[in-house]
Amino acid sequence: MQTSFIDGDLLYRQHTFEVPLDYSLPQAQTISVFAREVVDLARQNDDLPWLVYFQGGPGFPSPRPDSRSGWLKRALQQYRVLLLDQRGTGNSTVISHQTLAHMSAPEQAEYLSHFRADNIVRDAETIREKLGVKQWATLGQSFGGFCSLTYLSFYPQSLSRAYITGGVPSLTRHADEVYQATYQRVQDKNDAFFAQFPSAQMQCQKIADYLLDNDVRLPNGQRFTVEQFQMIGINLGRSNANVPMYYLLEDAFVEANGKETLSYAFLNAMLAEQSYQTNPIYAILHESIYCQQSASNWSAHRVRNSFPKFNYQKGNTFQFTGEMVYPWMFEQFECLKPLQEAANLLAERTDWADLYDPQALANNTVPVACAVYADDMYVEMQYSLETLKGVPNSKAWITNEYEHNGLRADGERILDKLIQMADGVANLP
Repeated sequence: MQTSFIDGDLLYRQHTFEVPLDYSLPQAQTISVFAREVVDLARQNDDLPWLVYFQGGPGFPSPRPDSRSGWLKRALQQYRVLLLDQRGTGNSTVISHQTLAHMSAPEQAEYLSHFRADNIVRDAETIREKLGVKQWATLGQSFGGFCSLTYLSFYPQSLSRAYITGGVPSLTRHADEVYQATYQRVQDKNDAFFAQFPSAQMQCQKIADYLLDNDVRLPNGQRFTVEQFQMIGINLGRSNANVPMYYLLEDAFVEANGKETLSYAFLNAMLAEQSYQTNPIYAILHESIYCQQSASNWSAHRVRNSFPKFNYQKGNTFQFTGEMVYPWMFEQFECLKPLQEAANLLAERTDWADLYDPQALANNTVPVACAVYADDMYVEMQYSLETLKGVPNSKAWITNEYEHNGLRADGERILDKLIQMADGVANLP
């Protein structure tokens, strides 16, 4: 099915494709995958090369652009862009506590096991063939970069270029190694935040102590805990995050009937931070993006014990956590509670398929240009560089000008830089 609309000088075409849930059983159950084509209206009939965008996550839809801006502005100068809603997200067959409610826990786990990068890439490859595109370029942000490496592993002949921002994974390291590194990066971000705003440490302790002493409820009725409060530290890995975080904390309390209590505005903001409620793939499958023939066994939860500063107790220093998921989330978050057993089954799963082919990547001929952020809180720089050493025709732009969300913050410049880098690699003798 295809529909379209025009807004300003851009043409948007909506595409929906039926694809197998399980590519090893192509005649069995199917799901829908949605993608939005964006092209300069004046060039809609031109034979332009394609660029497909892989969103970060996992578990989040592609952007919904309403103008020619950011990285899209640069891409539209030479590409026809396809914004892919990865399976389970956006307008693709959606994963939520509602859509999974009719399944048993083992059925949920089996169903969810088909929503990793390998099948996201298979979907993209199916779409490429259905659109009649010989080759296209990829732009992968964060987890989208992981998808790009999977694509380069299994369908390199389908790619003309691969642009990656903040998303070059380790090909071989276990999730435990990833979290050993990222907990340290989160500690660094905590140190920088509290050095800039020393009074915020006392305010965070005050909030945490209040949560320990009182039954505080979010607007959805869910009890709000210290552990949930710590999770807003995921924002510290984004550019210009410290000041908004401070503003959020400074008016957390309000006086009601002569007593201090956490304000409704603050609690509503805390609920808004919990994207896991509406995008459960992120919580359920996040650790599996590091799993190949091994189980995660709630890696971030186990590794956290090596960093006791993150386990808050009264009288101790308060620390935010980062991009980690924990088993207790499925006991506390209202929309994750129905998925707890399935999440545990997936955490114990050991037969995850390989996501990368190191030998294929070692023979890579596709120009690959990557923005690698030196201060990235989400993706360890050293692991990214370790991977790129084994991928010929790849080039890294190592920079501390941006945080992990550099593509959102200054996408036009970053993509322009990567396009020039890839062209340089392509023109090497």
